[in-house]
Amino acid sequence: MIPFPLLRHLRLLPRLPLLRLTAGLALAAWVAGSAASGLPQPVRAALESARIPQEAVSVWVQAVDAPAPSLEFNAARPMNPASVMKLVTAFAALEKLGPAYTWDTRIAIDGAIADGMLDGNLYITGGADPVLSVERLWKLMRQLRALGIERVGGDIVLDGSVLPLSDHDPHAFDGRGLRPYNSAGSGLLLHFNTLNLTLLPGATPGAPLTVAPLAPLDGLVIDNRLTTAAGACGTWFANLDARLEAATNERRLVLLGSMPASCGRRDWSAAPLAPGEFAAALVSALWRELGGTIGGSVRAGLTPPAARLVITDTSPPLADVLRDMNKWSSNVIARQVLATLGIGEAGAIDMLATGAAVAREQLRAAGIEVAGLVIENGAGLSRSERVRADTLGTMLLAAWQRPYMPEFIAALPVAGLDGTARRRLAGSPARGQAHVKTGTINEVRSIAGYVLDRHGRRHAVVMMVSHPQAANSQAAQDALLEWVWAGGQP
Repeated sequence: MIPFPLLRHLRLLPRLPLLRLTAGLALAAWVAGSAASGLPQPVRAALESARIPQEAVSVWVQAVDAPAPSLEFNAARPMNPASVMKLVTAFAALEKLGPAYTWDTRIAIDGAIADGMLDGNLYITGGADPVLSVERLWKLMRQLRALGIERVGGDIVLDGSVLPLSDHDPHAFDGRGLRPYNSAGSGLLLHFNTLNLTLLPGATPGAPLTVAPLAPLDGLVIDNRLTTAAGACGTWFANLDARLEAATNERRLVLLGSMPASCGRRDWSAAPLAPGEFAAALVSALWRELGGTIGGSVRAGLTPPAARLVITDTSPPLADVLRDMNKWSSNVIARQVLATLGIGEAGAIDMLATGAAVAREQLRAAGIEVAGLVIENGAGLSRSERVRADTLGTMLLAAWQRPYMPEFIAALPVAGLDGTARRRLAGSPARGQAHVKTGTINEVRSIAGYVLDRHGRRHAVVMMVSHPQAANSQAAQDALLEWVWAGGQP
C-alpha cells in the first residue's frame, strides 16, 4: 500500500508533467526501501518487546493470486514448527486419500450362536480409525447383544495388526507420560487412549472433589485424593496431578491436588495405560456393563481368515477427522493419520516412519520443496521435526488450488472464534478473518494459515519462532496477521 502523503502527490502528476520522472523514481526508491526493510515495523516492535532477535524468526507471506511472496524473511531456514506440522500431515493425507476416505472397524466370530451363547471367539479388528470413541464402541457392543450374544464362550480378541508400530515411550518427550497428548497410536485405537474424568467441586473448601469417569476401565482403580479449594478459578487445572501405581493385582490411578469451588464442573483427562491395555480394559468394562459375560479373557491377537464378519463400523470421513485434529490440535489423531499413509506400503515395519516417507513424497510430487523437511510423528510434538517457512507457504498455495480446498481450510481454527485460536486477535478488526493453525512447545511458537485482508484478498501466512523467549511471541504473530489484514501497510 502506497503511503497517503505519496498518494496525494501522485494525484498532482497529470498537472506536473515535468515531475513525472522524479516522482516515479521516488516511488521506486520507496518500494525498494520497503522490500529491504525486512519484517514489518509492528512485528519488529513486538519482537523487540519480547526480547526475541529477528534471527530467531522465519516469515513467509503471499497472496493466493500473486506470482511471488510479498514478504520473505529467513524463509529457507528449516525450523521446528510444533503443531503447525499437522498442516503437512493434513495436506499429505488429502493428497493421497482424499477428503471422503474412511476407516472400518470389523467384528467377526468363529463359532455358532445358540441360546445367547457364542461357542467360540469374538474378534474386533481395527482399521486404524483415529476417532473410534467410547460412544461408538458402546453401540458396537450393543449390536452384539442385539445379535443374540450374551456370553462369549472363548476370548474377545483385539486385532490392531493393521498398524505395526515401534515401541513408544510416553514419557520421552516431556516426562509427562500420563498426559493424553503423549499417547501412542494403535491399529485399534479406542477413545483416543484417553480416560475422561468429570470433576465436581464440593460445597466448602477442603471438601472432596467428586470424580466421575466417562467409562470405567477394568483392572484400573481410581484413587481420588482431590479436594476443593477456595478462591478464584484462574487456571483451573494448575494444581491437579495424577500418578499411576502398580500393585500385585491391580493398577491404581492416584489423583492429587485441588481445584477451586468457583471453577464449577470441569472435564479432565489422563492416559494411564498403553493403547493395547487401554483397549482391553475398556472393551471388558463395556461388555460387562451391558450384561455380557465371557468364558475366556480379553486379549490381543490376530483375526483368522475364516472368521465370519458380523458387524462393520465406518468412521467419519477424513475431512471431518482433520477438523477434529486441527481445530483442537490432537496429537494422537495426527499420529494415526500419518501412520495410515503407510498402510499398504511394501516392506513397512513401522507405519509411522513409512507414513512420514509417504507424506514427504506427496509434497515432492506436488512440486513443493522438501529440503530440510523432517517428519517424526506428523503431530509436531517433537524436538526433531523441521520445515521451512517457504515449504509451508507453497504447500498452503497448493492446497488453495486443490478441489479439497474448502475442507482443508474449514479444518483450521478461526482466529478469535474457535479451536486453539479462539483467544487470538481479541478486539482486533482482523478477528474472524484468519484461518490459522497454531503450534507451541518449549522454545517454539508458530502459526500458519490464511488471512482474508480488508480488501477481500486472501493470503497464505507463515511465521515460526525458535528461541528461549518464543512463548512471548504471540503479540508479534498477531501483529503479522493484522498487518496482512490491513493490506501490508508499513
